[in-house]
Amino acid sequence: MDMKTSFATQSYAQARTATAPQATEAGPGQSPLGTIASSFAEALQNGEETARAAMLGGADPHTLVQALAQSQLAIETAVTVRDKVVEAYQEILRMPV
Repeated sequence: MDMKTSFATQSYAQARTATAPQATEAGPGQSPLGTIASSFAEALQNGEETARAAMLGGADPHTLVQALAQSQLAIETAVTVRDKVVEAYQEILRMPV
């Protein structure tokens, strides 16, 4: 076996592990975007539960206002991110080929 081939194989094996995907804090099988989406859904669900409890007399008005403010902030953030993604996509489409 040629020594150059052996060194090339070893170099390839080392480089391959360096480019392997790294584990994220999101956990196995869930991307950071998935974590953000589940956090968004959870904030909306908490707001709905608090509003339902307030209508039935089980939550005080202060808690209701806090839950509604958190829901509003989550929705505004999602809309802003969506707008930025659409803007970036449109900018890519305008690039000359």
